[in-house]
Amino acid sequence: MAKLIYSMITSLDGYTKAAEGDIGTGAEDQEVHTFINDLFRPVGTYLYGRRMYETMVYWETAHAEPDQPPHVLQYTRDWQAAEKIVYSTTLESVSSAKTRIERTFDPDAVRKLKAESDHDLTVDGPNLAAQAIAAGLVDEYHLFITTSVVGGGKRFFPDGVRLDLELVEERAFGSGLIYARYRTR
Repeated sequence: MAKLIYSMITSLDGYTKAAEGDIGTGAEDQEVHTFINDLFRPVGTYLYGRRMYETMVYWETAHAEPDQPPHVLQYTRDWQAAEKIVYSTTLESVSSAKTRIERTFDPDAVRKLKAESDHDLTVDGPNLAAQAIAAGLVDEYHLFITTSVVGGGKRFFPDGVRLDLELVEERAFGSGLIYARYRTR
């Protein structure tokens, strides 16, 4: 059975998007990017909301940009190889291969996907992840924590959620970014 992983870059105070400005990422650092490549290479399916898909679809054509470093080209290949499901009521079409649109998030369909998949899945974006968390579907939480405190915005965890998590891996990068992987108990 595959795991469902929720992973995002967050500010030190837990926001994936600041109310004003940038949360600071550190993900453009080659060390961090290579780590992310290795971490998510085994993922077979990405579950996206519309906004996250519109951000990530960059990887469909990133290889065509001149002078891309090897770690960027590797992530591009890995992303293109995975299946993508976009949950949206407004998106008319997709512009990437191996991608389909679902109009509603169906927890039972995701449970079935997890049960039948040989490769892990990710749920990307705090709005869609909130639905997966509420349905008890998320097995692991991967946080990439920046050095910024932003004071407000879109939170990594939805309001009202209570979880008991086990820290199973952590790593600090030279950029100051911290990776923490938690498993649901």
